Amino acid sequence: MAVISTGFFDGVHIGHRLVIDTLLSEALARGEQSLIVSFWPHPRAVLQSGAESLRYLSSRSARMMMLRSLGVDEVQTLRFTREFAAMNSREYLQMLCRDYQCSALVLGYDTRFGKEQAGPEEIAAQAREMGLGAIITPPVLYDGKPVSSSRIRAALSEGDVVLAGKLLGRPYRLEGVVVSGNRIGRTIGFPTANMKLYEPLMLVPREGVYHTKVRVLGAEYDGMTNIGTRPTLDNRGALTIETHILNFDEMIYGLDLSIDFVRRIRDERRFGSLEELKAQLSADARSIS
Repeated sequence: MAVISTGFFDGVHIGHRLVIDTLLSEALARGEQSLIVSFWPHPRAVLQSGAESLRYLSSRSARMMMLRSLGVDEVQTLRFTREFAAMNSREYLQMLCRDYQCSALVLGYDTRFGKEQAGPEEIAAQAREMGLGAIITPPVLYDGKPVSSSRIRAALSEGDVVLAGKLLGRPYRLEGVVVSGNRIGRTIGFPTANMKLYEPLMLVPREGVYHTKVRVLGAEYDGMTNIGTRPTLDNRGALTIETHILNFDEMIYGLDLSIDFVRRIRDERRFGSLEELKAQLSADARSIS
């Protein structure tokens, strides 16, 4: 038998962690397994409801690692399809009982599932009718407002990586591979690592320059990450994520790179010359050290 929580858990933020802590406590009290039943891809990507604006807070692999690191016994990821979406909430509960021996559910305050988008109170009532336990966790508040994935997306879209980090319970992270750029940064003493995201639909924070913590070659460094179109260098409007790693001078093309966002330093802007750009980058670096 298993105590189950189900949902997408994008970002595995501090609100999700209350649900998971409750799941673990209830499973321990019952002497049963703790199980998270999630799905991929996001429902909006399948149902095309706002799919063009969908951006993830965590890749599928990172989300799985975070969930397992919190002590959950098992994580199952179901393929979200239109057929899956056609189930109503009672049919979904029946599936959890049949396929995963569900004995009890732990629901977040904003949990919704089934084609009718049943809320937690309705789901809990259905579960109890079926002889299942049901617990609804309250919202986790920060500055008086509930923590949610949509609130974190809004903060990142405004460049407020500090708030996003507090809501996540850790710095927001992007992961990718280092790809070749135009190498102009190296000519002015600020070589950059250009990142190609492993998950193309990850949410990229608002354009600007950020203090980041960079992990590469098994070590961590301070970095300055520019997100934008590099207007001084006439990059033809293509968005880039490029990081100057402080106190580092290794060739890392083709290697894994992750960046954790610490704070936003300034807006991206066009400079009159490379010398002006170099002077500003020097000032940015001094603000970090």
